[in-house]
Amino acid sequence: MLVTGHSGFKGAWLWQWLAALGADLSGISLFPEQRPNLFEAAHLGGLRGSCLADVRDAARTRRMMAELAPEIVFHLAAQALVRRSYVQPIYTFETNVLGTANVLEAILSTPSVRAAVIVTSDKCYRPNPAVDAYREDDELGGADPYSASKACAEIVAESWRRSFFSTMEPLRGVATARGGNVIGGGDWAEDRLVPDCIRAFETGRPIEIRNPASRRPWQFVLDALNGYLALAERLFADPGGFSQAWNFGPDHEQSVPVSGVVERLAKFWKRSDPWTEPAAGASLHEQERLVIDSTKARNRLDWRPLLDLDGAIEWTAEWRIRFWRGEDAARLCTEQIERFESQMRGTEI
Repeated sequence: MLVTGHSGFKGAWLWQWLAALGADLSGISLFPEQRPNLFEAAHLGGLRGSCLADVRDAARTRRMMAELAPEIVFHLAAQALVRRSYVQPIYTFETNVLGTANVLEAILSTPSVRAAVIVTSDKCYRPNPAVDAYREDDELGGADPYSASKACAEIVAESWRRSFFSTMEPLRGVATARGGNVIGGGDWAEDRLVPDCIRAFETGRPIEIRNPASRRPWQFVLDALNGYLALAERLFADPGGFSQAWNFGPDHEQSVPVSGVVERLAKFWKRSDPWTEPAAGASLHEQERLVIDSTKARNRLDWRPLLDLDGAIEWTAEWRIRFWRGEDAARLCTEQIERFESQMRGTEI
């Protein structure tokens, strides 16, 4: 299996879960800019199969795909921050759109690949106040560069699927996965709600919340990744039946305001004044309400979130507090993966 973006937050968790499952792994990713980061904290950089490369480099991506010869590809490499996309829009489009096209072209020229999960975002939908929850066939679009780039990545994947992969023999599966806002231990990204809050709590500072009333589909990182794994398994077995777009998000009632997430997190650090609002006019545009409908994944993949929002926040806080006290990041991830798998089987450890 190949994971692009395995040095990122979700990619590093996915790498560790696949390794625990006994997969023969390889990865293509840039070295993370953020310090600290889960890639280094969990000691993933020196592992066999971990390759540093930029998916914007088409020739290198194609060459490495051929050399690694995976059967399944998880494409997570991306510029993943909304606010950064305002500062670096060209880089965002190059990475998220051209990078996706380069990965698809590399897959196309690598006969070993049987299935590919292209991870985009729940923000790929065109904002529409009349929509209660976005379904996979709703209109794509985005006002900010990040959201627009993910909509473009969806269009690119659909184009390659229809133009090339659907006519191949043997048929190969290519699907896109649109996940909600993912939280979990090991996320230190700037301008992302949960890590920003935890940094503030650990240093005793109040945090400025840009849009406290905005609603997002919050979910635990392993719930999202479990959806990607279920999709890859079905794609591998039945590429014709599952090569399409899929939403992976929490139940609608778990889409709570930003302020609600902050207040839940604050309890673990015993903070009674967790946030303030920035000065008027200081915020860039972000969608006020975002809820996705994952009925198709529930019905056809038998996927559903294991943790509710309170559980997701509890597991995230537990990971970060234990790491702060000196415990090993890789071991913390392994423990939560084992606990998650146990709960899926109905045998709590």
